[in-house]
Amino acid sequence: YYDSSVGAYGTALSTAIKGALDTFFANSRAFDVTDANGETLSDAVTLIDSAEENARYLSVIKRLLNGYNSSYDASWWMLNAVNNVYTVLFRGHQVPAFVSAVAADRSVLDTLYNFANTHKNLLGGTQSYLVSNAGRELGRFLGDAAIRPTVKPLVVGLLGQSSITGPTAPLWVGLAEMTDSYDKAACADYNTCDLSARLISAVLTSTYTCSSSIRILAQDMTASELSSSCNSLLSQDAYFHSVARDNGPVANDYGTTIEVVVFDSSTDYQTYAGAIYGINTNNGGMYLEGDPALSGNQPRFIAYEAEWVRPTFQIWNLNHEYTHYLDGRFNMYGDFNAGISTPTVWWIEGFAEYISYSYRNVPYTAAMTEAGKQTYSLRTLFDTTYSNDQTRIYNWGYLASRFMLTRHPNEMATILGYYRTGNWAAARTFLTSTIGTSYDSEFRTFLSACAAGDCGGSTPTTNPTPTTKPTPTTKPTPTTKPTPTTKPTPTTKPTPTTSQPDVCAGCTGCYYPGASQCLPPEYTRSDCDYYSASYGTVWCGI
Repeated sequence: YYDSSVGAYGTALSTAIKGALDTFFANSRAFDVTDANGETLSDAVTLIDSAEENARYLSVIKRLLNGYNSSYDASWWMLNAVNNVYTVLFRGHQVPAFVSAVAADRSVLDTLYNFANTHKNLLGGTQSYLVSNAGRELGRFLGDAAIRPTVKPLVVGLLGQSSITGPTAPLWVGLAEMTDSYDKAACADYNTCDLSARLISAVLTSTYTCSSSIRILAQDMTASELSSSCNSLLSQDAYFHSVARDNGPVANDYGTTIEVVVFDSSTDYQTYAGAIYGINTNNGGMYLEGDPALSGNQPRFIAYEAEWVRPTFQIWNLNHEYTHYLDGRFNMYGDFNAGISTPTVWWIEGFAEYISYSYRNVPYTAAMTEAGKQTYSLRTLFDTTYSNDQTRIYNWGYLASRFMLTRHPNEMATILGYYRTGNWAAARTFLTSTIGTSYDSEFRTFLSACAAGDCGGSTPTTNPTPTTKPTPTTKPTPTTKPTPTTKPTPTTKPTPTTSQPDVCAGCTGCYYPGASQCLPPEYTRSDCDYYSASYGTVWCGI
């Protein structure tokens, strides 16, 4: 951001950073196990990578991994400092000096192996991510042909000490992913051939056909849970069509059956979904539309059970994401990228929120609160993109789409007519010129009424028992310090050469994979961490 204002980073800055880091790490108190010191230590380790001094401070990496013990567990910041070493290792592969340094002194490989081997007891617990990340970063060195002979037996050894399912699965799957990415031709040596198919066979053991258009593939759902989830989706079909008033699928859409994949928990989702489907898992689930114009295209929603509401059963984001499938099939011509070629986010996310909340007959209190603030005009909301903040995208998208659907259905029918034929320019002109600011005054009146509890529209006639938690925009705020059991993005994000794409895509701040966009700089790391569980935002900065 602001490259022209900041200017180039030169030798003077590099020298200053190295001097500061040298002084810090040489201090006898630099590795004190306290929360106060851990915060500074964590930032110092992050700066190693940001300054691309990955090679210079390999000794720090080894010291932190070798020094970890149970006394660290009481301090979030000390745990974060240890976990940040994996970022230094991960990005180090892009720094030639680091690659050369490891080739010359391979002891960091033994350090990673010993950490994973010594601390296997952490797997399945709160600090499980430390072990699985150690295995993952050890396995990533398989990508360096010069040191692969050294790495390979270490990886084989750890694979033999872990299993495809059970508490050690995060270690096994992380290692297996790396073999699949960097030494696939030798998969038999690791017993990781046909990895995706093996994982599906071992983990997603239940298949339930709801109808000709919905199939559920689940890890651990009872017959009752499968039936109730199926009924929720089938009933939503009718509700969706009553609101959208469509005439059937858009042209050239062959996504006739959606596959709803349900993992047993957010932990299982983070363990398996990336290896099976090649997605980022630092989020609350993901809808993959594919290319609807291809015959046999398989749209898929990958989800998980919200373990935090047990014993109540709930598939997190089920109705919101299913609306995306229906909207894409019956309202939005072409694939996702075509649909956002002009600003349509007010509709895409707002409509998904509107259907999810109104179908379940759940008050959208967050949106009602926002309505009282009168923050945006309707005309402004028509310009919303994924670069805007989450409140504008979801809360205000809901308000805009609800207003248009309930107050101006004829105009909304015109807009959807353009969307359904892929005439994005005509829809944009209709929104910005034909409608323009003409409804802004009426929208303000609508907002006042909505803030008072009357958002307009009718109560749905078919809706299931309301779930105990609303869709992701009102997911409870996490504690001040995000729990490290959700693996920090850099440690789980593969390099561009792996089977999973580099989700940061050059972004140096908060990245939103759902729109393949880097969010504005006012999105801080804490903002990005907060929204990651619900929307998949990934922090890619320092």
